[in-house]
Amino acid sequence: MTRSAVVPNHIAIVMDGNGRWASMRFLPRLAGHKQGVSSLKRCVKACAQRGVSILSVFAFSSENWQRPADEVSGLMDLLASAIGSEVPQLERDGVRLYFVGNRSDLSQNVVKGLEKAEAATAHNSRLVLNVCFNYGGRWDIAQAAQALCTQGVPITEASLGAALALAHVPDPDLFIRTGGEQRISNFLLWQAAYSEMYFSDDLWPEFDESSLDRAIEAYGRRERRFGKVSSQLRVSEASQASRAD
Repeated sequence: MTRSAVVPNHIAIVMDGNGRWASMRFLPRLAGHKQGVSSLKRCVKACAQRGVSILSVFAFSSENWQRPADEVSGLMDLLASAIGSEVPQLERDGVRLYFVGNRSDLSQNVVKGLEKAEAATAHNSRLVLNVCFNYGGRWDIAQAAQALCTQGVPITEASLGAALALAHVPDPDLFIRTGGEQRISNFLLWQAAYSEMYFSDDLWPEFDESSLDRAIEAYGRRERRFGKVSSQLRVSEASQASRAD
């Protein structure tokens, strides 16, 4: 990555391709998920080094319960194992951990583990890591709307946004999906409204620092207009530069 690269404040990633990575090597799918944890560790470190403030990753969707029972069970065990082994290092590295998603379907032991991990890193501020587990964008919007209705609060863009599961962070600037697929798969449906999309052919276990740098460099070449036209952006930038002087 060049020194002049524009670094997004918030990166969201659909970590796709673990199963295919394993199948290509005649390994069980769970071996791919384990390798995916190593890739996530590498990505977290790289994001922190590059000045990214927030990283949100899609670890387990609300639709993933439909997968074979042994794979789902293995993913739950992998989550518990990763919490036990990785949280101490995340704490030392200044990473604040949030688990985002519907916890009502998870066992009490898993929920207690998530809460303990969040509490252990609550004082950190170098990088916010949102691990979206048993999460779906439609679920997120529905639960937010239901909460507002229960409270008797009118549903507006502002009130709904404040009730979403990721209301503690701004919307993602860069949305990455690995594995060669070009869809968002029910991830951050509301929050990704103006995110820049980047689709990588790398399977998630292969996504490394250079892959991340290519995504960030591609992001830096985009013009983010948010509904405006280019001439309006230039006028705004000139006005800001004038005030700075």
